Amino acid sequence: MAILLPQQSYALAASVGKSYYENLAGGTNASITVNNFGPFPVDLVVTRVDAPVITYLIPAGNSLTLSVDLLLVAALLTTPSGASTGTIQIATADF
Repeated sequence: MAILLPQQSYALAASVGKSYYENLAGGTNASITVNNFGPFPVDLVVTRVDAPVITYLIPAGNSLTLSVDLLLVAALLTTPSGASTGTIQIATADF
């Protein structure tokens, strides 16, 4: 069964990061959707079990959806160029 977590809004100042999902008990399969409404890009930082940390740059006015196996942490990090706003939503596949 999939669990759709509540959509969260973010408003992050320049060079600020915040974690929006953590599962430190072994990870779970998940889908992450980020909408960047701000005038500056935002980085989605994904940490998975036994895998390198991956960072996706989401340009201003764009969105990204991805499926991830064994997700541990999903976080957003703004670039030094400026603040960003938008939404993030995560759906997990807990069985």
